[in-house]
Amino acid sequence: MKVNVHAVNFTADKKLVDFIQERLGKLEKYYDKLVSSDVFLKVEKTSEKENKIVEIKIHVPGDDFMVKKQCKTFEEGVELSSESLERLLLKRKEKVRTHI
Repeated sequence: MKVNVHAVNFTADKKLVDFIQERLGKLEKYYDKLVSSDVFLKVEKTSEKENKIVEIKIHVPGDDFMVKKQCKTFEEGVELSSESLERLLLKRKEKVRTHI
């Protein structure tokens, strides 16, 4: 699966991009028809500590899944987002399986 990482208004370091690609690569074991994913990393200008926003959009044939999380670190946001996507993909797989 192709993973596109978009860091909005800052530059993401290689370590963070590698972490995101590795974590999203694990999603393929839940649903094997993943086409690509777009990851948007944003920093909100607030006084709160949880100002890192991670949006992940996964493209599968006939559908798109979007998950948005706000956390203290990008790693935590990616982790929580991918866990949500795992649940979504498992539901999608079950739904597809029942229609066959």
